[in-house]
Amino acid sequence: MDRWQAMRIVAKVAETASFAEAARLLHMSPPAVTRAVAALEETIGARLFVRTTRSVKLTEAGSRYVEDCRRILADIAEAEAAAAGSYATPSGTLAVTASVLFGRLHVLPIVTDYLDAYPTMAARTLFVDRQVNIVEEGIDVAVRIGHLPDSGFAAARVGAVRRVVCGTPAYFARHGVPQTPEDLRDHRIALSTGAWPSPEWRFARDQRVTIHPALTSNTNEACIAAALAGWGVTRALSYQVGPALSDGRLQVVLADYEEPPLPIHVLYPEGRHAPAKVRTFVDLAVARLRATRLLN
Repeated sequence: MDRWQAMRIVAKVAETASFAEAARLLHMSPPAVTRAVAALEETIGARLFVRTTRSVKLTEAGSRYVEDCRRILADIAEAEAAAAGSYATPSGTLAVTASVLFGRLHVLPIVTDYLDAYPTMAARTLFVDRQVNIVEEGIDVAVRIGHLPDSGFAAARVGAVRRVVCGTPAYFARHGVPQTPEDLRDHRIALSTGAWPSPEWRFARDQRVTIHPALTSNTNEACIAAALAGWGVTRALSYQVGPALSDGRLQVVLADYEEPPLPIHVLYPEGRHAPAKVRTFVDLAVARLRATRLLN
């Protein structure tokens, strides 16, 4: 048996933690899988698995070897796909996720332009205000606002947004401009539970204020609409109120107390092994989002 096939078998046994299941998935007999693993262990001079009647577990050496096997097998698969052309031309359906409002305002126009550029492609968007599990939900590209956990995914930073407290100039003319976060207790607050589930608003220098909202809504848009109507004060991400800030309909207060901006990243699981549909979309999305004035 060649080394490439032996690596495939070892990787599948490690993935399934079962010789029998690996044999089934590889369309081989269990004894053939067992012999292949034993022969490979003898060749490299190290035990890869600890076998009991109830479990199959990788040894420390086996864990390192399987990690290298997966990388090598991925490189081989990529080379074969590139030779066949599947990685050279975008094909299939592209799945993209982002938060609801950011997706509608900034991601959807990129998706539609991408489809115009690649007419044979299709796209699926998932715009939701929750953390999507990219792998489990079959997502190719995610646009995330906030600090990223160490996931091992490839990520390109495209900008940042501020958390701003705002209201209309007319409202502040009537009720006064808050000078410190504590002054918010004297104002009517519209609170979005979708964006700020906790009634505690945090500010720079570890200042915290417990908000007692007069209006609570599950959507950012409703609270922003209330603020635009001159009803009171709300807190939003800067991109959500960007046009209203630019044309003066809304005014930012407490800017000196803002926490550091939240980064925005384009995130995708495969890294350099990503297929053409992902690479081409990421290139377009990164360039467009970095050029968006409201995100800089």
